[in-house]
Amino acid sequence: MPDFAFAFMDCEFGGLDPELHDITEIACVITDDRLVELDVGEWKVRARPERVGAEGAAIGGWTQEAWADAPPVRQVLTELSELLPKGKTVVPAGQNVRMDVVFLERAFKSCEMPFPFDYHVIDLATLFYSWALVSGEPVAALSLRQAALTAGLIDGAVPHRAMADTRLTLETFRHYIGRLAPRPPADQPAPKLDSATST
Repeated sequence: MPDFAFAFMDCEFGGLDPELHDITEIACVITDDRLVELDVGEWKVRARPERVGAEGAAIGGWTQEAWADAPPVRQVLTELSELLPKGKTVVPAGQNVRMDVVFLERAFKSCEMPFPFDYHVIDLATLFYSWALVSGEPVAALSLRQAALTAGLIDGAVPHRAMADTRLTLETFRHYIGRLAPRPPADQPAPKLDSATST
């Protein structure tokens, strides 16, 4: 069986189209297969101003002044790759993490660097919806904010920054994993007896 590690991550972008927009920020928390934290990394990424839209800049807090000393994407991707544990299958994890993976795949390809992550992903939205099905609770949205609100981990808005979202995603993921754990034997309902065989 593969020796898994998980890369809980969040990226901020200059927009939603990887062909038109650059990554502006990356945060990553590495855990083992039991969600124990192993390492952490956080980077601003130098983005081309023409590839950062007004909406993307407003959401992620990007300004040319604040990002003036940000390292180039190749350096960030190199440091991100070095953060990953060697000899393990590193699976990307997060909230709507497929979006992050699409941008990262494009960035690694444009830098002619090997993509260091496994092709599977672990997504909080799927876990949250699975919990809702098991618990019978209605789900108003599949967003990180809704999952964290439902878990009681936040009571309002949270800063939309890469590391804040990564930390909240991991905390929320741990919450719902705990709620899906098997109940102890004492909590199991007694089996129903067949009326034809009961005395």
